[in-house]
Amino acid sequence: MISHPHFAVEPWRLRERALDLEVLAQSESLFALSNGHLGLRGNLDEGEPRGMPGTYLGGFYETYPLSRAEPAYGDPEAGQLLLNVTNGKLLRLLVDDEPFDVRYGTLHSHERVLDMRAGTLAREVRWESPAGQVVRVSSTRLVSFTQRAIAAIAYEVEAIDDEARVVIQSELVANEASTTVGGDPRAASPLESPLVAEHHATWGRAGVDLVHRTEQSGLRVAVAMDHVIEGPSDIRVQTESEDDLGRVSITVLLQPGERLRVVKFIAYGWSGTRSAEALRDQVAAALTAARDTGWDRLLTEQREFLDRFWERSDVAIEGDPEIQQAVRFGLFHVLQAGARGEQRAIPAKGLTGSGYDGHTFWDSETFVLPVLTYTMPDAAAQVLRWRHDTLPAARTRAKALGLRGAALPWRTIAGEECSGYWPAGTAAFHVNADVAAAVIRYVDATDDMRFEQDIGLELLVESARLWHSLGHHDREGQFHLPGVTGPDEYSALADDNVYTNLTAQQNFEAAAVAAERHPHEASELGVDATEVEAWRTAAASMFVPYDEALGVHPQAAGFTSHAMWDFEATQPTDYPLFLHFPYFDLYRKQVVKQADLVLALHLRGDAFTAEEKARDFAYYEPLTVRDSSLSAATQSVIAAEVGHLDLAYDYVAEAALIDLENLEHNTRDGLHIAALAGTWTALVAGFGGFRAHEGQLRFAPRLPRGMMRLEFRLLYRGRQLRVTLEGDAATYTLEDGDPLELRHHGEALLLRPDKPLTRSMPPAPVLETPRQPPGREPSRLQPDERSASSSA
Repeated sequence: MISHPHFAVEPWRLRERALDLEVLAQSESLFALSNGHLGLRGNLDEGEPRGMPGTYLGGFYETYPLSRAEPAYGDPEAGQLLLNVTNGKLLRLLVDDEPFDVRYGTLHSHERVLDMRAGTLAREVRWESPAGQVVRVSSTRLVSFTQRAIAAIAYEVEAIDDEARVVIQSELVANEASTTVGGDPRAASPLESPLVAEHHATWGRAGVDLVHRTEQSGLRVAVAMDHVIEGPSDIRVQTESEDDLGRVSITVLLQPGERLRVVKFIAYGWSGTRSAEALRDQVAAALTAARDTGWDRLLTEQREFLDRFWERSDVAIEGDPEIQQAVRFGLFHVLQAGARGEQRAIPAKGLTGSGYDGHTFWDSETFVLPVLTYTMPDAAAQVLRWRHDTLPAARTRAKALGLRGAALPWRTIAGEECSGYWPAGTAAFHVNADVAAAVIRYVDATDDMRFEQDIGLELLVESARLWHSLGHHDREGQFHLPGVTGPDEYSALADDNVYTNLTAQQNFEAAAVAAERHPHEASELGVDATEVEAWRTAAASMFVPYDEALGVHPQAAGFTSHAMWDFEATQPTDYPLFLHFPYFDLYRKQVVKQADLVLALHLRGDAFTAEEKARDFAYYEPLTVRDSSLSAATQSVIAAEVGHLDLAYDYVAEAALIDLENLEHNTRDGLHIAALAGTWTALVAGFGGFRAHEGQLRFAPRLPRGMMRLEFRLLYRGRQLRVTLEGDAATYTLEDGDPLELRHHGEALLLRPDKPLTRSMPPAPVLETPRQPPGREPSRLQPDERSASSSA
């Protein structure tokens, strides 16, 4: 399924060889640039045509009331919406009074390239105006990883055959008219003109700044731009500003072969506490630093930053050029989502679109942070620091629910619960265990005891308190967690969801260990020996349901006794099911939206035997419809572990290509960051068999047919490890750091720097391939089909 007809398959670039307005909104998401603080959708430089405008700042939002026909105690009262802030990307072009608009005149050529090593979006256009004037237009855009507040654009116009009078209007525009391109029922209505003007000014030859605030959330944003202009000597510059518009107009008469070049620097800053004057000074300082750095040095810094990232994180594949491109595309966007967020959340769409209102979910800790933890751990730590900052709101929420500890929100921007549907939101308490697991993973991967002491301990303690007050011991002493919603959103308010119980058990145990490791800090949190013992008792007696008759684990108590969903009567157009069937019917049938019990097999694999994993996976495959983009990667990991390598490969392709091929038909709203991150997990934890626990690395690698070679890198406790799988052999190379112990299919190895060890990979067991619900098989791309598409 190639939904964009003009993409080329290249290992390090996403190249669009011609402009297709039918998929413009999708392309805007794919070509988005971000650093975690600032995100620019890949809109055309001139602003129109467009699918959806988008300039976002991590954590910058407005609130709005959540209205209900029947309000109830404990319902969240306000929603939060990521705002499209002041657009600084705009560079409008007029050629002899004709606006450059790709819909008019003749577009002789149009190419855009996202370069994942350079960190830039480049564009080359040859356009003939309706009056017959031909110009070449080129631009290169970046959002800086090294100068967090800065975006920059180099824009160049060349007259080709005739003398041309050229005007470039470089603009800042606030309160852009919104464009509705999607139909996501979970999205809030856009707010009209949400930014209130506070200040505008021009300065110097080509400088403008604007300051706005929000009415409800009390946030303030400042944006400033400046320019370096090169070309013929008769260039004229005019600068103007008003409440929602700043404009620098640059005019020149170009002779054939002459060029006008404008480098635009834009600085963004926001705060909930700082004054307008302070923010103006902040962005002015950032702009001065960027201009002093200069365009060429910004490009060099960007490349150097990415060189360091790829050295420690690249995944190289031989035998599948399309998946090679896709996994690097995914890693690049995961980096963009989290690199410079700096104590802000990672939204489900990153800063690539307004899908899900810009909210963060449990996706971040469960799917995105594992990638960052083992490739860029400082970025993972920043997200967890943000979670720690939100604990006051989570404690307030827990108190409102009659619980102890902290109830972390299912969806939020600033820390307050924003889900208007409590069975899927409030009851999905597993988010607490997901955050706890991310803390455990980060501390294990970095051995950062200071982080555990200052940040991790309190997150673990407050979550353990929540679980203890939420659950209870029965007459036999077993601990239960009733009435919760697990990862599968087609099963709400279930008793003893296996994933939730097992991850809560892990949370209890980790909180007890951390409290004893940091007794002074634990005491300040009110933890005593009695509470620690209560956590350990709950963990040891955690109830995990099991269906003896079927020989499988029910997703939750009683799940395997529910009626089966009538898959044969379900039409392909009925998916996703939640848009065509009432939730109450989904909740009482055996149908699974996304991996739930199977996710437990991965993240709490220590709680299951190999035989149980194989049986459980086989049972849940025919029930899982994958109406969530979060599912394919997890199913791939367990398919690979139990021996279904070809099926695992199909799931890798689905996760990897979800946005490049628009498999969910909603890439226009922003990228699926968790699914893209899951591609890394599917390759590294699936085919690489990577697991880590308490300082011990384990690998159980196997390659599927069609993949000749797989190589990936990991950071673990200060060591840089490279794993190469080729043929039937795995080679482990310690590229940096002290000797490292690991296990290969159970065999203990001691790895020393620059002394690779190679071991054979045993064949996978021969198993009957499980079936999926009719019409819900993974998108299958066989190796010969991949090769054919890559040469097209």
